[in-house]
Amino acid sequence: MPYCRSVTEISAQTQSALSRIVAERQAKGRVPGLVGAVARDGALAWSEGAGTTDLDQPGSVPTADTQYLIASHSKTFTAVAILALRDEGKLSLDDQLDTLLPETKHGGVTVRQMLSHVSGMQREPVGDVWDTMAFPNREELLSGWNDAERIGKPHHRFHYSNLVYSLLGEVIERLDGRSWYESIQARILRPLEMGRTTVGFDGGPAAQGYYVPPYTDVPVKEPVLDIGAMNACGGLASTAGDLAKWAMFIANPVDEVLAADTIEEMCQPQVMADERWVLGFGLGFMLLRLGDRVTVGHTGGMPGHITGTFVHRPSGTAGIALMNATSAPDPAGFATDLLLKVLTDEPAKASVWIPGTTVPDDLTGVLGTWFSEGSPFVFSVREGTLQAVAQGAPDWKPPAIFEKISTDLYRTTSGREAGELLRITRASDGTPTTLHWSTYLCTRAPLAFGEWL
Repeated sequence: MPYCRSVTEISAQTQSALSRIVAERQAKGRVPGLVGAVARDGALAWSEGAGTTDLDQPGSVPTADTQYLIASHSKTFTAVAILALRDEGKLSLDDQLDTLLPETKHGGVTVRQMLSHVSGMQREPVGDVWDTMAFPNREELLSGWNDAERIGKPHHRFHYSNLVYSLLGEVIERLDGRSWYESIQARILRPLEMGRTTVGFDGGPAAQGYYVPPYTDVPVKEPVLDIGAMNACGGLASTAGDLAKWAMFIANPVDEVLAADTIEEMCQPQVMADERWVLGFGLGFMLLRLGDRVTVGHTGGMPGHITGTFVHRPSGTAGIALMNATSAPDPAGFATDLLLKVLTDEPAKASVWIPGTTVPDDLTGVLGTWFSEGSPFVFSVREGTLQAVAQGAPDWKPPAIFEKISTDLYRTTSGREAGELLRITRASDGTPTTLHWSTYLCTRAPLAFGEWL
């Protein structure tokens, strides 16, 4: 079996384990040609291709520069563009679609509902598009929206919809004054130097898509579709190299594309998407829980192409899976198996501890243990900033971080009770006597409710 590898700083033992995962998925899944990749520390760290991009050219082994149709990965780019427009003040997540696109019906469908697949709108455009292979243009998409059914109550349950993401592409075009693709090129692809992420194939190295019948081993070529006005929901092609850049942006955003706080907002769960509470959905991103870890990303499926990219944001590690078969192994499982193998065998190095230089004078008496509702919280200063953590909290739980607003008044900026105020009350000699955090009383000694009075 031919292989092609690209390796940076991952140990030989872990590389071998990753190679076994790739080989197993290719062989057992009967995938003509696939690529597995890992990104870490801001760049592509490892990739391997198995099989062939084109059965007519048996030696054409897929690499990190081979394009695959990434389909619904496109939704994550659409979502980032929508949030960028929100941050620019051009829309609100609670705007209704019929306000942004006045010719549409179905009042009460909000941008937030559309991003998180809780609008209740039907899954696909009218017209049996995946049967006829006739996809709508802009005018047909808009008129079809008005004929589409709202099959569920808003926010009642998760219901995936290519239709609503296609309409979000129209929202981008109206508000940004250019086509959806031109918008994501300018806002995302060029700043991140993702030169091989295009609508459809760009003419460079690409994987031919196949359908492998269940009862024979003779693959059938799949067509490359032009999905017209549905590009915002699934029209992109990309490579493992480009998706590594995308994943590293999700892990560590750059303000030129989208603020870190906004990416964090997009990664907050809006709805659970399965009965086991393993898969959730944020604002454009799938949230897949793997034990104690939550990964962020998306899968994609087009005729002949099944793909997945998932990122563990705290460690800055991502797994990428690109396969050229209609019936292929679970792309989320493939991508996250690669990711977990690296995280398990080669956990991220601990950051070097750097001693602080000063402790603000007004915080010296605040430091130490305070009790709220009988439970201890440890307040400390790290790099000049006040933080608090519940005594005995697990390592994965981040501390609450505080920002000074005025004398003895702080805002919780992240962690527990984010957004809430911390107020310090002092005795006449300046000694802190109580704290009120999110209005809850904190005292130096553990007290029952009412005992303070």
